[in-house]
Amino acid sequence: MFAFLFKTLFRLLALLPLGMLHGLGALLGRLTYAASAQYATRTRGNLRQAGLTAGEVEYRNVLSATIAEAGKGITELAWIWGRPYDEVIGKVRECIGLEHIIAAQARGKGIIFLTPHLGCFEISALYAAQRMPITVLYRPPKLGWLEGVMRGGRERGQARLAKADIGGVRLLYKALKRGEAVGLLPDQVPSMGEGEWVDFFGRPAYTMTLAGRLAESSNATVLIAYSERMPQGEGYVIHVEPLLLDFAAPVPQQVNAALERVIRACPAQYLWSYNRYKIPRGVNAPEARIEERGLGIE
Repeated sequence: MFAFLFKTLFRLLALLPLGMLHGLGALLGRLTYAASAQYATRTRGNLRQAGLTAGEVEYRNVLSATIAEAGKGITELAWIWGRPYDEVIGKVRECIGLEHIIAAQARGKGIIFLTPHLGCFEISALYAAQRMPITVLYRPPKLGWLEGVMRGGRERGQARLAKADIGGVRLLYKALKRGEAVGLLPDQVPSMGEGEWVDFFGRPAYTMTLAGRLAESSNATVLIAYSERMPQGEGYVIHVEPLLLDFAAPVPQQVNAALERVIRACPAQYLWSYNRYKIPRGVNAPEARIEERGLGIE
């Protein structure tokens, strides 16, 4: 019954203009922030930890915008997954760095898109899928009935999903071997054995190693891409830039440094509420975290 009601509400929300959904999302973000102390504490802590603001006034302004943008990221899903594919892609007003995608396609070695939790990361893969086949790694939702909604919204154009397991990783390797594209969320916390502790805005974060392994084995072009929300529901601007990796140096460290750079360009639209610094089950905490706990910081 709940699944039916959710799907019905989802379809009804998809009928609303994107600007209205963003307005509702901003309200939802503020209500969530007010209702959940844990959510609010993590958002504030992660943003302040990053040290991106010059003073308290700027910090408060970015925090306020961040709370609203996080809500928009929820409500816009109905529009992005529920509207016709061509209409969704039509909301991309500009792709800054499109020449990097064209050059990568010309190389024919495959493309690895690294898309952090920045802006509307849902639309980035859909935009790429109009130009090339792309396989995107994802984690199935805990609610089984929600997966159908998710796959229906994401698997459009030439986009396909691969579960975040051994079988899914094999699909990524095969796609790159065919000269196609793959998509990853490089700031998503991996499971035990799939990451390394690397600084992210000055604090150890368990960071995936998969991106580096894929790039080194395939010689694919690595691109960082994110979609910036425009105000008033006007649409999105996709930003793309190349990431040249040095495989003689730690790749996760290079990836995190690149992510920090693009997040600094659009800090209010990063998902600071995401538990980026959590310790996955079975993974030993880095020494810095152990010291913090010993001092009673956490």
